Amino acid sequence: MTAAKPTVLSSLADRLAKGETLLSAWCGLPDPSIAAILAQEGFDAVTLDMQHGPITLAEVIRAIPLINAAGKPAIARIPVGEFQNVSKLLDSGASGVIAPMINTIEDARRLAAYAKYPPLGERSWGSYGGLGASGLDQNSYLKQANDFSLTFAMIETREAMAIVDDILAIDGIDALFVGPSDLSIALSGGAAVNASAKEVDDALRHIVARANAVKKPVAFYAASAERAKQGVELGARLVTVMSDTGLLRAASQAALKVIKG
Repeated sequence: MTAAKPTVLSSLADRLAKGETLLSAWCGLPDPSIAAILAQEGFDAVTLDMQHGPITLAEVIRAIPLINAAGKPAIARIPVGEFQNVSKLLDSGASGVIAPMINTIEDARRLAAYAKYPPLGERSWGSYGGLGASGLDQNSYLKQANDFSLTFAMIETREAMAIVDDILAIDGIDALFVGPSDLSIALSGGAAVNASAKEVDDALRHIVARANAVKKPVAFYAASAERAKQGVELGARLVTVMSDTGLLRAASQAALKVIKG
């Protein structure tokens, strides 16, 4: 009997491969129930941020099955350089891992090595949540996981911009993720943080063009709904929208404005 095709775990890779544009919630608050609530809304995925959010690895691992249970793929961003957590996140059922500050070819190769099983990478066997959520037996999971366990290399510095084609050429790097705030700092020579600067938009267009040339998608962080719409218009195929904190503040302000006039 042929093993069932993965559903939740493969949906992110499958939809991006079909050319769809997806919207993800962004969660950094540490209570896993917050991610579970966001997963029940109309987002296509939920991203958990360990780089700048206070959410920890243990809390992310608890949140991932709650997101998957809502029928949504989970994506997790590791802190800078913590590649050792990539396979742990995939083992727990994440559909993708974002690695910040990929500034060298070696950085990108390390990300791919931890995320992909041999012969492509060096991921160690031990999946539990991912295997369980996949609907596959062990050997089918081993054969297919490299295709649906996605790696997102963050492009947010001049150094990364200079080698974007080389990063895209690495087997095991599935997508790029543009960090607009850090990119604006880099492009301004440290003069300002302006995630909506023209230079950032120009850089995003360039990155999208280079990625499209090799049929790899680009993701983009947007601090507002308006900026998320612009990111889609600029060619990003996965856009993360605001944050759990930002959504709480926006909803609070909207409610108070109605009440107070």
